[in-house]
Amino acid sequence: MANTNSAKKMVRKIARRTAVNKARRSRVRTFVKKVEMAITSGDQAAAKTALVEAESELMRAVGKGVYHKNTGSRKVSRLSARVKSMSA
Repeated sequence: MANTNSAKKMVRKIARRTAVNKARRSRVRTFVKKVEMAITSGDQAAAKTALVEAESELMRAVGKGVYHKNTGSRKVSRLSARVKSMSA
């Protein structure tokens, strides 16, 4: 339990930040899921547009500190490879 005023304030700040980060992470997952749905349906045009949106959302999350830079890059790379393999 936090004893000092500053510790109590930090608990409040962490709770707010956790909620925001959880929402951001959920939003990223939703965009990634849209890409995966387009890939499984076989619609390459939809997959490409969804990939652009997902990449933007992932990199935004990286910029906000929700994901590490390498994690975001890895996820984008793997998704784009899967979309690219659809045309082959």
